[in-house]
Amino acid sequence: MCTGSCSKFIAVPLYVLALVSVICNIMLFFPGFETKYASQDDDGKDKLTEEVKYMGGLIGGGIMVLIPAIHIHLTSAKGCCANRCGMFLSIGFAAVGVAGAIYSLSVAALGMANGPMCLYQTDGGNSVWGTPFAGGNGSYLGDKEMWNWCKEPENVVEFNVGLFSTLLVAASLELVLCIIQMVNGLFGCLCGTCSGKE
Repeated sequence: MCTGSCSKFIAVPLYVLALVSVICNIMLFFPGFETKYASQDDDGKDKLTEEVKYMGGLIGGGIMVLIPAIHIHLTSAKGCCANRCGMFLSIGFAAVGVAGAIYSLSVAALGMANGPMCLYQTDGGNSVWGTPFAGGNGSYLGDKEMWNWCKEPENVVEFNVGLFSTLLVAASLELVLCIIQMVNGLFGCLCGTCSGKE
């Protein structure tokens, strides 16, 4: 497979993964599929998990991967023989994708470790909004009994775990694909995109 065809092979999954990341991040703004938690209460605070506001899936796994994916795809647009300059530029764009994927991966891992923002009862019996699992290094993930601590939004732990794990997988795949494109771009720049067809 020549480097131009390899670029096309890499770009198409990046489109899908970027779209998945954006959708997951947008869904995280609506825990329990309700909008009321995103709006501010009387204290001027919303009830969203802090890591959702970092928009790792929207900015990192979405925009910062989508733009490189478009360029990587255009590099292969002339078929097997895109030019060496395009392949050189694809290295830089793929590096941006790597940075975006790392950002998305970090935010998703942090979101998984800290757990969701929810209404829970303290030891004193008071109901408060907060992150009851923060500081537990993700220990709640292996103990489903702890998930019942969160009373509102309904099933928020399953909601957050599902979407943040999807973001983790998508960001990991984006990272691998962008690194492969950096290597592919280097070969395309040094050796040409197809032997004998430059």
